[in-house]
Amino acid sequence: MPEITLDAARRFLDALPHSRALGMRLVAVAEGRADIHMDWDARLVGDPVTGVIHGGAVSALMDTCAGTAVLTAGTGAIATATLDLRIDYMRPATPGQTIRATAHVYHATRNVAFVRATATDDDDTRPVAAATGAFTLERPPEKPGKP
Repeated sequence: MPEITLDAARRFLDALPHSRALGMRLVAVAEGRADIHMDWDARLVGDPVTGVIHGGAVSALMDTCAGTAVLTAGTGAIATATLDLRIDYMRPATPGQTIRATAHVYHATRNVAFVRATATDDDDTRPVAAATGAFTLERPPEKPGKP
């Protein structure tokens, strides 16, 4: 599989309408790893009294970051879908701060990749949320005559 570049991963992320709508920005990729940031936005607030971003926006960020990590894992996958995603919210994200998600593939089988992800804000020592998930590995069809 060709090595995924930051530009190729950005094109992937830009092709996802929800990532554009939420303002997600791909910051870095490496083999089986991705870092995506999402700025605080009043349109994403879940509690108007406190200004805390809705958990669904954090969930979408972590899911997208994990899927991007899967596509960079060197497995030959050309697409992926979430099979399972468990997110533990540890504290509210601080209003006004950028949320940063990082994800890495820690194991992959022929059909499934297993991923861990973390979301933080400016206080990198205290996670906002942590996630574990399983994602499909969709490969291009095999050419006739190839084993």
